[in-house]
Amino acid sequence: MIQAQLRKPYFLQDTPTSTEHTAPRLRLRLRQIAMLVVGLVFVLVKSYEGLHAFFLSHPEMKMALIASSAAAGLTALGALGVLFTRRISERTQDVLLGYGGGIMLAASVFSLILPAMNQAQALGYEKTGAVLLTATGIMLGGLFVLAINHLVPHEHFIAPNPAIHSVRASRIWMFVLAVTIHNFPEGLAIGVGFGGDEMGKAIALATGIGIQDIPEGLVVALALRTLGYSPWKSAGAGILSGLIEPVGGVLGALATGVSATALPWALAGAGGAMLFVISHEVIPESHRQGHETQATLGLLAGFVTMMLLDTLLG
Repeated sequence: MIQAQLRKPYFLQDTPTSTEHTAPRLRLRLRQIAMLVVGLVFVLVKSYEGLHAFFLSHPEMKMALIASSAAAGLTALGALGVLFTRRISERTQDVLLGYGGGIMLAASVFSLILPAMNQAQALGYEKTGAVLLTATGIMLGGLFVLAINHLVPHEHFIAPNPAIHSVRASRIWMFVLAVTIHNFPEGLAIGVGFGGDEMGKAIALATGIGIQDIPEGLVVALALRTLGYSPWKSAGAGILSGLIEPVGGVLGALATGVSATALPWALAGAGGAMLFVISHEVIPESHRQGHETQATLGLLAGFVTMMLLDTLLG
């Protein structure tokens, strides 16, 4: 019994708290987020004509927005899975995490890092200079996500954050925030991909990221469901965690449109950001519960899936 409790993720462990105090805060937070979304939709509707003209003159931005929105939609699809199941086995969770990590790993290499070196050489860099530029971009991308992790309070997958109060519901929301933070580099990568010259690779990248977004949304929703919240509230939180991806998509495409010299830096930076998330969160979490072999096989399957997508579509 003690071992079973220790094997649970920290955000699922029982803590002495009362839902009488956490439930009102949850409803308030959901209302605030809903009001923000409604406000953003209102602003977008009012500025429709200007946005329409902007996207006509910047087709790469339009494609980045559509693709990153589709990825967010797949996150929502995964979150809606909580309406049909309350939990999935730890082994299945680890396999899904490994599969998503494999897709992200292959996407980082084939759709971001290698194209970054090719773009640098196309700009006139020698092979050594292109490698150094790409390596620097990878490190900067990883440091960018590291900075976000330090600046924004959130709950880690593996160990509790001492800066977060021990209230169980608070930890769940910090976990949701963590997934939201980690979705941003994915949206950024999609935008950067469509800002480049290789449309096939960009489509493969968006497809791969969208596939691995499905289990992400489900995990967030299931985490809230275990606290006793309704399936619809749990699904709503999972859906909200993916809304940052279109923002990242537009910013990524915008970054590549600044100048031609920015493209290899943006590609390498997006690749580094995704590598950081894979190493810092996805792989350690998938190995934490004693299912290392299954998680590794899932990672290999995800890597092969993304490699095939890149080959067939790129």
